[in-house]
Amino acid sequence: MGSQSNHLAYIAGFLDGDGSLMLQIKKRKDGALKRRFMPTICFYQDTRHEKPLTWIREILGTGYISRRNDGMTELRINGYAQVRDILKTLLPYIRFKKIQATALCSACEILSNAKRRRLTNKQLLVLVNLILVIQKENYATKKKRSKNELLEMLGLTP
Repeated sequence: MGSQSNHLAYIAGFLDGDGSLMLQIKKRKDGALKRRFMPTICFYQDTRHEKPLTWIREILGTGYISRRNDGMTELRINGYAQVRDILKTLLPYIRFKKIQATALCSACEILSNAKRRRLTNKQLLVLVNLILVIQKENYATKKKRSKNELLEMLGLTP
């Protein structure tokens, strides 16, 4: 078995090629804002060749694997602290998604530090700008939201 840095470099390369980084705003029934932020690292692979996803999950020690109806399998990792810590570990090896990874890592830092208290309007504005950076750098985002739409979702419009 190879060294830990070789494993991390392989995983970062896999993320660069067959992965995505997202920061979504999800509707929520409880809470003051009725919204929550969900950071996600996702690795994709044809279901016929899904074994590397299990290996990545074992190396990272987290995530869940699911088979989609279109013949693809995903390894998804959510959670502010988990996503932040994994990205910090992979960042030295990431080449093509470094901007998204840095932005998502910054967002997770804000979110994990504000967990027990409400986010300020200033923090929400920073998060909106980080979402826009991630969206801009992603190759194919189906639901790209404008800055105004994001601000409206978070109640930051006059």
